[in-house]
Amino acid sequence: QVQLQESGPGLAKPSQTLSLTCTVSGDSITTNYYYWSWIRQPPGKGLEWIGYISYIGRTYFSPSLGSRTSISRDTSKNQFTLQLSSVTPEDSAVYYCARGAPYSDYGFMPDYWGQGTQVTVSS
Repeated sequence: QVQLQESGPGLAKPSQTLSLTCTVSGDSITTNYYYWSWIRQPPGKGLEWIGYISYIGRTYFSPSLGSRTSISRDTSKNQFTLQLSSVTPEDSAVYYCARGAPYSDYGFMPDYWGQGTQVTVSS
């Protein structure tokens, strides 16, 4: 059973950098051929993909968020971490980590999700 658990502060101030960590159990984040992803859902809106770090450590981000986003990993702890800089209240959302499984030549879909963690950006 693959399990993912998000952790990090539930409150951030505008202009700060948000840092969230996903701890994975039941699978290694280096296992072929998965894409370890961050996804968020603002209140009243749909899911928004943020980015991923692949099984070999390469990263890719949503064009709308890439300038503010970094994702790193610690393979010894089986964790990957999201950092989102210069946050505003519009970044308030439930943040999820997920394992992305390939389904086509160029795409993937999450097959396991964390429970999500609420982040509120407020001064």
